[in-house]
Amino acid sequence: MKVEIRKKGFEPYAELARYQTELNIDGQYGACATFIGSMRDFNEGDSVQSMVLEYYPGMTEKYLEKISTEAIDRWELLDSLIIHRVGEIHPADPIVLVAAWSAHRAAAFDACRHLMEDLKSKAPFWKKETLSDGERWVEKNTLG
Repeated sequence: MKVEIRKKGFEPYAELARYQTELNIDGQYGACATFIGSMRDFNEGDSVQSMVLEYYPGMTEKYLEKISTEAIDRWELLDSLIIHRVGEIHPADPIVLVAAWSAHRAAAFDACRHLMEDLKSKAPFWKKETLSDGERWVEKNTLG
């Protein structure tokens, strides 16, 4: 299991390939389900030029580790990976990578979706968007 918060950009597919190689579980998994989230240039009907993602150091990582451990136990995963950006982010920048490895696809799909939905709705992250006419904080939701 790996959880990482990053202040700099990352290439999701390179990170996924690197971590999967490090796992050394070839032949043990039948599925790896992934989710990659990127910044949109719109939200709530407005054009968004950039955003700043803030987090609570220590608490955020602990929460992500907790949900990862729970997912590994619940779906009998071989492993999981969460990488999440913080700081200033621009449209099309990758924000989050979530991956789940399992012997079977259903468990990998279900675990990956659960991890992303829980992260999006409950993890201690805060988003402030920059619009053409100012800034605004965005309330948490499970949409988008």
